[in-house]
Amino acid sequence: MHAPEQQLRWQSWLVLAVVVPWCTVAALRHATLTASGISLTLALLVLMARAATPLAALTGGVLCAVLTLGWSPWYHSALAALVTLFVLTWAATRLGRARKQQLGVAEDKRGRNAAQVAANLGVAGLAAAFSLIHPVASSWCTVMVVAALAEATADTLASELGEVVGGQPLLVTTFRRVVPGTNGAISLAGTVAGVSGALLVVVVAWATLGLSPGDAFCAALGAVGGLFVDSLLGATAERRGWVNNDAVNFLSTLAAALIAILWREVAPS
Repeated sequence: MHAPEQQLRWQSWLVLAVVVPWCTVAALRHATLTASGISLTLALLVLMARAATPLAALTGGVLCAVLTLGWSPWYHSALAALVTLFVLTWAATRLGRARKQQLGVAEDKRGRNAAQVAANLGVAGLAAAFSLIHPVASSWCTVMVVAALAEATADTLASELGEVVGGQPLLVTTFRRVVPGTNGAISLAGTVAGVSGALLVVVVAWATLGLSPGDAFCAALGAVGGLFVDSLLGATAERRGWVNNDAVNFLSTLAAALIAILWREVAPS
């Protein structure tokens, strides 16, 4: 880990502190045998696939529990969208690994750490936890959950696939060519892959959560907007050493959720 990353490590711990305690409390307060079993199974599968460290798998299990609760029955929850995210991102991370190692951008062989999991899934988990505490806000929270999960999928696919098949990317703020893996770099192939992944997550959520077409559109719009925010933050704040990647990912999923809700409120019905 480089010195600037070490200096910004507190941001990763802050993301964990914001996400894990509240989601854990919500999961324990509303725990069911079904949700607990599903979460434990998914955490074990993640460990077996070497997609995350043990602590990260535990963090993911807590978030999975929260995303399974609050909707009834469990198969009409956000679980299907979460599984879709995992399958797509796991495959994208492993595609072209040799090429990514040459570029120095390959993910750690131990998989994602707890902070990375919280940064990508934390906003969705917090929105789901809030809906458990305040069921009257469940329609808002559902749209926020879907938008955040779709943006997390889009970000990973755009980065991982863009590095392999996207060629030399452009910096989003200047449109000058930069080396693959540069913060804030975008490519046509990566963007198409990211948006496609986001749309697939939204479609799965629409089918399982019973979203209206309007809410599904708002979630998709939020995800695409959040993907742009991610690139913009990467090209500016992250490149200047103000924020680390975990903070960027958390803020981008938050932006996706807020854009979706804002559009839901201001768009003509």
